[in-house]
Amino acid sequence: MRVLLIEDDPQILLMLSSYLESACFAVDSCSDGTQGSFLARTNDYDLVILDYMLPGKDGLRICHEIREAGKKMPLLMITVRSEISDKVLLLNKGVDDYVTKPFSFEELIARINALLRRPQSINEPVMKIGTITIDAARQRVMRGDKEVYLTRKEYSLLEYLARNEGHVVSRGTIMEHVWSMESDPFSNTIEAHIFNLRKKIQHGKRELIHTVPGRGYMLEEK
Repeated sequence: MRVLLIEDDPQILLMLSSYLESACFAVDSCSDGTQGSFLARTNDYDLVILDYMLPGKDGLRICHEIREAGKKMPLLMITVRSEISDKVLLLNKGVDDYVTKPFSFEELIARINALLRRPQSINEPVMKIGTITIDAARQRVMRGDKEVYLTRKEYSLLEYLARNEGHVVSRGTIMEHVWSMESDPFSNTIEAHIFNLRKKIQHGKRELIHTVPGRGYMLEEK
């Protein structure tokens, strides 16, 4: 899952980025509201986390511009405001949820997971494809009754393919959702991770990850 984090406090930005990456999210970050609004409207993010008070444009303005652009990804606001009227205003302006400072990282992750479960029924906590079971809540992968060790990026890639089971996902789309914008789109990192995943999750001679020439990859039991 690819997340955009907009936060002007450098310490909070660094801590949140590190914590989200440790939870297997690909994170793009910026500290300016104008740049954050542009990134959110021109990229395909699964979630945007933003502060209320930002230089350039405040959080409410950014949320309005994101919704005006037709983007429907969940928006999570970080705010110091605790009055009921302030919370109602946030929700009415297109914010899906909010956390009030100070907050715990555990609460933040719990709210993120709750938001990512909402939009589509495809976002089930446990997914099963053939002999592979993916527990998204625990980030745990089983092949039959044996646990499969995956790196963070391998897990993120497998989960994204699983959430699009039976559909061809292009290389560009994978790069947008699993890697951050600092990644080199011309490297062979996707191919290398696909190769490693195939070795780890294949059971017998039956392939689960299929290459569709000229189009991308598909996860499906055939």
